[in-house]
This record gives sequence, C-alpha cells and structure tokens, in this order.
Amino acid sequence: MQFGMGQAVVRKEDLRLLTGGGRYLDDINLPEQAHAAILRSPHAHARIRSVDTAAARKNPGVIAVFTGADVETDGVAPMPCLAHVPNKPGTPEQVFPRRMVLVADRVRFVGDAVAMVVAESAAAARDALAEITVDYEPLPAVIDAVAAAQPGAPQIWPEAKDNLDFIWADGDAKAVDAAFKKAKRTVALDLVNNRVVVNSMEPRGAIGQYDAAADSYTLHTSSQGSHLIRDVLCGHIFKGLDPARMRVVTPDVGGGFGMKVFVYAEMVLVLWAAKKLGRPVRWIPDRSDAFISDSHGRDNVTRAEFALDGGGRILAVRVQTTANLGAYLSQFGPYIPTMAAKGMQTGVYDIPAAYNEVKGVFTNTVPVDAYRGAGRPEAAYIVERLMDAAGRATGLGPVEIRRRNMIPAKAMPYTNTLGTTFDGGDFPRLLSEAVKDADWDGFEARRREAKGRGRLRGIGLAYYIETCGGGPSTPAMIRVEPDRTVTVIVGNQSNGQGHETAYAQIVSEQLGIAFDAVRVRQGDTALMAKGSFTGGSRALPTGGPSARYAADDAIAKGKEAASHLLETNVADIEYGAGSFRVVGTDRTIDLFDVAAAVRDGRARLASGAAELAGSAEFKPEASTYPNGCHICELEVDPETGTTEIVRYTVVDDFGRVVNPLLLAGQVHGGIGQGVGQALVERTVYNDDGQLLTASFMDYAMPRADNLPSYAFRWIEIPCKTNPLGIKGSGEAGAIGAPPAVMNALLDALGPLGVTHLDMPATPAAVWQAIQAAGTRKAAE
Repeated sequence: MQFGMGQAVVRKEDLRLLTGGGRYLDDINLPEQAHAAILRSPHAHARIRSVDTAAARKNPGVIAVFTGADVETDGVAPMPCLAHVPNKPGTPEQVFPRRMVLVADRVRFVGDAVAMVVAESAAAARDALAEITVDYEPLPAVIDAVAAAQPGAPQIWPEAKDNLDFIWADGDAKAVDAAFKKAKRTVALDLVNNRVVVNSMEPRGAIGQYDAAADSYTLHTSSQGSHLIRDVLCGHIFKGLDPARMRVVTPDVGGGFGMKVFVYAEMVLVLWAAKKLGRPVRWIPDRSDAFISDSHGRDNVTRAEFALDGGGRILAVRVQTTANLGAYLSQFGPYIPTMAAKGMQTGVYDIPAAYNEVKGVFTNTVPVDAYRGAGRPEAAYIVERLMDAAGRATGLGPVEIRRRNMIPAKAMPYTNTLGTTFDGGDFPRLLSEAVKDADWDGFEARRREAKGRGRLRGIGLAYYIETCGGGPSTPAMIRVEPDRTVTVIVGNQSNGQGHETAYAQIVSEQLGIAFDAVRVRQGDTALMAKGSFTGGSRALPTGGPSARYAADDAIAKGKEAASHLLETNVADIEYGAGSFRVVGTDRTIDLFDVAAAVRDGRARLASGAAELAGSAEFKPEASTYPNGCHICELEVDPETGTTEIVRYTVVDDFGRVVNPLLLAGQVHGGIGQGVGQALVERTVYNDDGQLLTASFMDYAMPRADNLPSYAFRWIEIPCKTNPLGIKGSGEAGAIGAPPAVMNALLDALGPLGVTHLDMPATPAAVWQAIQAAGTRKAAE
C-alpha cells in the first residue's frame, strides 16, 4: 500500500515544524503566569549555615522567595529513586539518601538547588537571585568515583560508607575463575566511558498551574512521557493524589536522549508554588542552568578481561566497573550501569562463562542517569574493545577473531551464559556484508596512499547488540472522526523521532485509508488514562502493535454497525480498502459512513458507545535485539593529532522496517552522538568540584566536520517477540559508533607504538599519545 509500512514516506510533521508551526514549551504562555528562577550552589560540597532572602523579597517585581526551610515546613516529599538494585550477596544493602527539591542543610554538587524566586518576569526573577545571601561552610569534595570509594575520601552521605551505594553482580564468578585458570592466553583493558552532558537542542522546563476549585494541577513540561511524569508525581511526591487530578501536557519536544524521562525538582517546585501563589508559575532554563541541573550520562571506569584457548576461542569474560552516580540517586540512575545492560556483556559471541560486577559510587557531581542507549553502549564498548585487543594478541585480527566466536544463525534462539535469549539474528552474515561494503580487503592500499600524504590511516569495526523494546505496555486508541479522518492517540512521546509519520503508516495500512487522513496525538494525560514513555528504543516495538490492534478493534466494532446498515449478520461482513462489504456481493459502506451512522444513532454498537473507536494495549513478553556492524575508517594528522573520519559503513538488522527515511535519520543521529563521545565531548571537573566545561565555550559538541557521510543499509530479519517483527533502532548508532571509532584510531596509531587511548580522543589526547609513544621508542 502506498505510504504503508516499509515505505520511505517523508515525515508528515516536518512541514509544520519547519514552517514555524511547532508548539514547544517556550511557546506556552498562561494567563497571569509568574516566572521562576533557581539559585544554585556554587560549591560542590558545603554546609548551609543560613540563607538570607530579605533583600531579594524587596526587589522590583518579586512575588515570593522560597527556600529549603519552606519546603520542609510544607512537607514536600523528597525526590524518588525508582531503581532498587539487588546487592551482591554479602555486601551492604543499597541506600537511598534523601534528596529535597530545595536544599536546607548541605549542598552536594555545584548546581544543587538552594532557593527559588518567583517574579513578574524572568528577568526580575534572575536579578533577585543575586540579592540572596547564603552563608556556606565549604567541605572537602570528591569528584572521581574510584577515588571516592577509597577509605578516607570525603564522605558525601553518612549512610553510604566509603560513598558506596551498592555492589551488583551478574554471572558465575566461579566458572569464570576456572576458565581463566585453564586459559592459554588472557587479554585485559582498563577503560573509561567518559561522562557526557546531554545538551538537547530544546532545554527542559516546566510550567505549573493549580485549579483551586477542582483541587487539581496541570503541568506543561518538555518530557519523554507525560504519563510517567504524572504517575511519579502522584505516587511519590503528591502522595495519594488521584492521577485524574494531575494533568501533564508535553507539547512538541526538541530532543530528549533519555534525559527528559524523569521527574525533576523544578517540576515539583512550579506546581507547589502555583498552589501557594494562586497563579501559574513558569520555569524555562538557559543553557548554563542545563549544564549543571540536567542529568549527565555515562561516567564509568572498567577493568575488562578475556580468557582464550589456544585457537582464539573466548572461554570467559570478566568485567568490573565503578559507576559514578553523582551526588544523588537520579530516578533510574542505579539501573543504568547494572540491569539496563543485563546480559549484554558477552555481545554476539558464544562465550561459555561471564561475570559482571558494578560498584555504584557517590561523588560531588551532577547526578547521572540514562543517556542514549542507557547502559548498552557501555556494554558494547567493553566487549568490542576487548575483541580488538584479542585480535591483536592472537594475530587473528579484528574480523577473524569475531568470526570464530560469533553465535551462528543456526543456534537461534540462543540463550547466553547470562540468561538472555536472542530470538533470532544472523550475526556472521551482517559482519561479512559490512566487511564487503567497507572494502576491508582494499584497506591496506588506502593506508599506503595516506602514508604518502603524511597521514596515518586506520580501520576499525564494532559489532553491537542491544536489548530494547520491552518493559511496560504502550496503550493506543483510535477514533474515527466526523471530518473523515482518524485520530490515533498513543501513550508515548516523540522527541523528534517521527512518531506522527510512523504511527500514521501503521494505521493507514491496517485501515486501508489515506495516509493523510490519519492524525496522531500524544503527550497529554487528559487524552487517555494510561500511558508510558519513550525510551529504550521502545516506541514502535510496543506502541506499533498497540496501534495496529486498536485499528483491528475499531474494524471489529465497525462490522457490528455495518451489519445493521447492510442488514446482514456480522459474520457476513468483511473489511478491506477502507470499506465494509457483504461477503460475495457488491454491497459496501465505507469506514467513515459507518462511523457517521454510529454517531447519529442509525447503527448500534453492543457496547452502547456513541462513536466508532478502538483501543489496545500491547504488553511485550520479551525484548527485541537489534544488532549490526559498524566499520569506521579514519585518518590522523600526526603533527596535530587531528582525526578525520573518511569512510563509515553500517549494516544493521532492525527486523521489519516501518520507514527507511526515519530509520536512516535515527542511525545517523546516533552515530553523530557516538562520534561526539568518542572524539570531542569532554566533561571536566576540577578538584574542587567546579564544572569547567559548563558552556559551549568549553564543552565541544560534534559538528559537521566531525561527521562523515554514511554508507548505511539493513537486512530485515523479523524478530519473533513482536507481532510486527520490528526491533528498536533509536539508540543503535550511539552504541556501535564509539568502539568502532576507537578501534580505528588504535589501528591508525598502532604502527607508532600507541597501544591504548580513552575517550574522548581529542586532538590534544591523540598528539600526546603519539609523543609518549615516540619517547618510549627512543628510550628502548
């Protein structure tokens, strides 16, 4: 069908967004709204002796100033962490320190919220912040997670000895130890997965409103799921509040990348202040605010090891990670380095034994939570860097070492040693296709040509797999409208992925109606009572089947009505191409005419409903497992350390593809962020806990000249755990790119004696590695 599933349909939302028709949070202005600004701690760790707000209250335009004492007096609940991590046997239970929306006693990172000013304008609110006097007693701070876990480090929470929140373990330590004892060879790497600042194009924000007559709230916010925000607010902050009295509205969203999944303190503050002041309260941050108040991503230090036999077969993998949690537990923070990537530490390889241990550690830094991929990029980075190290150690090289260890297609479904079951896939095939597309065999000629130009050329590959598309259900509703359109209401949220197009393709194909006749709505808890969120590449794997089944439900109900209109039994009605027909005759009536008959009472539904609609809620029983091969080819200028990616090849398996254009956009964007982390994005704190890279003057974002043109294609191997056969795709590029880029860099620099690099491999870092290798050679 034209514009149905599998078609490269141009995004239907683009015309609206590109011509200024989008409606983002900053476009929302409520009558009589006031404006909020947040005073944030300049210290990474300090005791608050006193807060003097008298001068600020007298500033022009100021309506109110609130502090942590006001929050305590009103009994505002602390912010929740919803990730309870089972501790390794014999280790202390996980602790959950109290995190208030405004701090009254002790700040624990630069950016901790101390006070809020509400004023008639945003400028007046910001001006008044300078009039608040806080008497701080600075305390020692610790920034590095490994250092924070050492005895004698500054203690951030009294209940977390040595700043340890948990130790989590997965796998069979005894089996791994036995494998290492009998191994003919071992390889080990110490790896850093660098901290990144999310920097969505549109900053998050919140506008709170309270209706005293109805005793109800409305929150407008830039989020990744209104229903999750509502449920957390009602379940943990405004405890006991009927969710029907908390409406959360998310308009168009300019990027989320995991960071906008959560409830933040500012959401609570604007709702609380709106009730106290009797008028809407609006908080829209600037970029400086975002750098020190949005959750950060990654920040792991890992020791990873392979045990191998004499033929290059991997016998076991052992991974020990210290994960920086920041100063507080973010909503899902402990889940990300642990259970988010559970079962991924063996990658696509048939490894008999594995053990993964993670220590979650507090530091005086911004709290860490999900960032595109959320644990799966970290896992892929470990196993794919190890694979290259094993290829070098054995002399087999990066391709052959992977071929010898890959799970064959005939082994599917395959349950790995960590208990994760892959329902299908053909990893060796995708590897071979990518190697062919990248002209791997012709690389050495290109390396020699580059050397003649004074450049170092390298090639590197990474084969990723991720677990996604599982978790909670995503309800969908379909309503046939009087204007001969169909409205689809979905319980997740587009952050730029193209939901309006993808859902319209699924529903137009299922109903046999025009693509342009389908409208998609989302982001408002008033539209449907239950919903979920967008994250973990799960929008289409969970919401897609719900939308299709909702269309089927509408068709089934339409057959009831059509049977009355066509004066026959329901069993004699069939549906196709947008119309109901009496089987074996030419007697038909189209979908929209049937819906009109239901509305005006000419046709009846058994439910008694007065409109033709359908609903469904698909609950996945298992995850999906998208996978693929990234091959990066790059050149390094040894005089400056500058790296240029000159070729980039991807072959992916995303199951059944809904829209090739949307898919390519998702993969390209993910690669961009992965390349950014690998080459340029560097979050730097000084020893006092000051974020030195707190603006775009100091924090480098990937730019056009960092990013190559991509050779991208896919091979459809439909998954068996999803009725549409689709696997998630939103995070794939960010998972495969970092190890592919770093493996290519090490291949380029290997002839000079460079054996190790950590992300980000900035020009300065590459140049320093080259110089250090030269110094070592000269000393030999």
